[in-house]
Amino acid sequence: MRARSAGRDADVPALQDRAADNLRFIRDTMARAGSFTSVSGRGTMAVGAVGLAASAGAARMGTGDPGRWLILWIGTAVAAVIVSAVAIRRKAAATGQSLWAGPARRFGLAFAPAVIAGAVLTAALVADGRIPLLPGTWLTMYGAAVTAGGACSVRPVPVMGACFLVLGAAAFAAPPAWQVLLLAAGFGGLHLVFGYFIARHHGG
Repeated sequence: MRARSAGRDADVPALQDRAADNLRFIRDTMARAGSFTSVSGRGTMAVGAVGLAASAGAARMGTGDPGRWLILWIGTAVAAVIVSAVAIRRKAAATGQSLWAGPARRFGLAFAPAVIAGAVLTAALVADGRIPLLPGTWLTMYGAAVTAGGACSVRPVPVMGACFLVLGAAAFAAPPAWQVLLLAAGFGGLHLVFGYFIARHHGG
């Protein structure tokens, strides 16, 4: 009888360990199911490369032709959207995550309002001739969009958004000569750094 009781006591820790492992698996599965994990690190890095190229072009162009400067950055934004969309679609297809429901839908609904607000503010500032306010506006509104959407995604995404918000605040306070550097740091540097981290730790 005593030997049987000792055997049962020995089984208790094993059962507890198994139960803890099962709970961890369930918790991790639910966390993945509730997050938009198709943000592509490689795609984000490609967007960073596009941003750096645009910053170099803007630096050579200078501020003498605001119209060309604006066209350059609008073209860059369009290119970045295309690159990011293709990369996200490929990663979603590889992982089997839907882009039209669940976490992806929540990500899009959270991300879109600040982007739309940024487009509206851009039009208003251009119409009023306040081109120097555009870098701070773009960095801030994009940061707000990424932070909001990132609440439904992996942890590096909202952290990147917060960094964009900081750069946006700095752009409003910085002298005009620093604007291109801050745009390069944000749309180039932050995308490269966080894209690498996402690719390395969150599946490409």
